[in-house]
Amino acid sequence: MQLLPWSYPCPEGFTLRGLRSAPSGKPLLHFLHGNGFCSMAYQPMLALLAESFDLWLSDVQGHGDTDHGGPFLGWNRTAELAAEAFEAGLDAYGEVPRYALGHSFGGVLTCLIVAERPQLFRKAVMLDPVIFTPSMIGSLGVLSALGLNRRHSLARKAAARRRRWPDRAAAKAALANRGIFKGWSDAALAAYVEHGLKDDEQGVALKCAPEREVDIYSSFPRRLWRSLRQVKTPSLVIHGRDSYPYVARSIKRWAAINRHLSTQVIDGQHCFMQVDPATSARSIQGFLQTEGR
Repeated sequence: MQLLPWSYPCPEGFTLRGLRSAPSGKPLLHFLHGNGFCSMAYQPMLALLAESFDLWLSDVQGHGDTDHGGPFLGWNRTAELAAEAFEAGLDAYGEVPRYALGHSFGGVLTCLIVAERPQLFRKAVMLDPVIFTPSMIGSLGVLSALGLNRRHSLARKAAARRRRWPDRAAAKAALANRGIFKGWSDAALAAYVEHGLKDDEQGVALKCAPEREVDIYSSFPRRLWRSLRQVKTPSLVIHGRDSYPYVARSIKRWAAINRHLSTQVIDGQHCFMQVDPATSARSIQGFLQTEGR
């Protein structure tokens, strides 16, 4: 999988970075990663998709090789910047079909993009998007007003995350089959350790600072359910059978209010595509390359 670096200077004063395929005439697939990860952490799945698609991989603020960029700009502006960077690079690819793919946080960003830019992509696939229920959004809003939004369980867990190891081998051994990495294929974990960590004077460290993870976990998209209702791009949500319970509830609610959405349940937890990249790639490709829905 041969990819080229790209960069996009944001009006807010930092630079977005990512990787892209050299234009080949194949359809173009835009990908957004989950919170705390980077696009190349999904290399095993993406390598399979690259057989059928040119890839545009975007690392959002504070992730991968993109700048930390000061205070988190929020979910909505993060989605806008990813779309702006993509649009700025489209001329090189000509009039090929364009598709969107995102996991978790990146799945929600993909929802926001297709809601606001219905002509940008022919179809979209969201992998276990962390779509908050209306009640969750209400609760987080109250916590934010009280200054307590960084104290809920996911935010606290991210804040306490280990960020340094002596070397990549030690990091891989420490992470293997633990927490969010439980069950990951060796290739997926190796991709995360290679691309999600950076060298520093003490060994290796997370590229995404735990504080940025907390920023995301302790905030939420503006007007999320209005955006979900207005999506007209044919979309597929694939969610893990054993993922967070609220994900299944939100997807069921979304499907009931939007006829453009299809859903599929797949064995596994939140990162099922890192456990079995081939099955996920087949499902994604099958939906995107089938005419109609």
